[in-house]
Amino acid sequence: MERVAVIGASMTQFGQREDEWILELLSEAALECLEDAAVEASEVEHLYVSNMASGEFEGQTGVMNALAHDIDAVPAYTQRIDQTSSSGGAGIYAAWQSVASGASEMTMLVGGEKMTHRTTGESTDVIASLTHPVEYKTGVTLPSFAGLTARHYLERFDAPRESLAKVAVKNHKNGVDNPNAQFRKEIDKETALESPIVADPLRLYDFCPITDGSAALMLCPESVAEEYTDEYAVITGIDGATDTHVVHEREDPTVMGGVVESGTGAYEMSGREPEDVDVAELHDMFTILEFLQMEGLGFAEQGEAWKLVEEGYTERDTGELPVNTSGGLKSKGHPLGASGVAQAVEIYEQLVGEAGPRQVDAEVGLCCNVGGFGNCVITTIMEATQ
Repeated sequence: MERVAVIGASMTQFGQREDEWILELLSEAALECLEDAAVEASEVEHLYVSNMASGEFEGQTGVMNALAHDIDAVPAYTQRIDQTSSSGGAGIYAAWQSVASGASEMTMLVGGEKMTHRTTGESTDVIASLTHPVEYKTGVTLPSFAGLTARHYLERFDAPRESLAKVAVKNHKNGVDNPNAQFRKEIDKETALESPIVADPLRLYDFCPITDGSAALMLCPESVAEEYTDEYAVITGIDGATDTHVVHEREDPTVMGGVVESGTGAYEMSGREPEDVDVAELHDMFTILEFLQMEGLGFAEQGEAWKLVEEGYTERDTGELPVNTSGGLKSKGHPLGASGVAQAVEIYEQLVGEAGPRQVDAEVGLCCNVGGFGNCVITTIMEATQ
């Protein structure tokens, strides 16, 4: 099985895109990715679109076929990938499989979501529909899960509330240097701690925003990549897993089983260990998730991630493991189907030296995309080739 390379990437401006709808966002990222990879649309054999809810948000279905038409990629095979908020990561897995299997020599993945035209309540209800029916009918939302888990974590591991605020402060600081981030404004710890309560003990700055946006990747066999560019990254490990869909059935609410399992599989495939990772993009839909993923992926022992954050271990410029150099979902934004793809775009740009002021010294990168509250997870490891 030949190694799968990433030879191009793009990300649109994330935020409130008032004048564009889902197909326009997808097309923008797709065309930029084609240009970045120096690939003609007619060369694309498989076209995957990661999208959770274009039908629910916009009443638009068939987005993958419409995109192929709009960017002149017909007759490429198309498929829409929906795995809730981990649709982007699932799209990476599907695109990787299409190339690794030999079914396609040029595969493009485009992830996107259009959300901000709906009210916060409407958007929250669409997102909450991914919970199990036994939970959904009681009015449970993902923020409520986050608040309950955060309270349990802080009390169980004697972690200060300030440690969660430091995650928000760090990611906002990183987002300032991302020209496509939704929020490019630093905040201080006091601002985070004094913001309105959303789901106690979590406050406004512990949550990511509702976002419009799109991102794209171009994948091909490594032998084909060498025909297009000398600078590319290789996906050396990838795996996906699930956890109990009913969250209260988990043995330990502070352990995300899908993160542990998918991370283990990705490490085994790549032959890497947690200590080999130089930069990571984690799914910080809520600040507490950064702690849980750091622990589930082996970057910290259980109940110890908050200490590493307090020590500056995850800082971009001074830390041993920079986490969310893009600004994360917290600052960059979270257009559901695009988020996992955008994580991989950041890792790719770090590995090929195209991250600009966000650039860190990295040869191995990891991204972890989470669906729901750990219901499904995809972990991807990429490596530089130069």
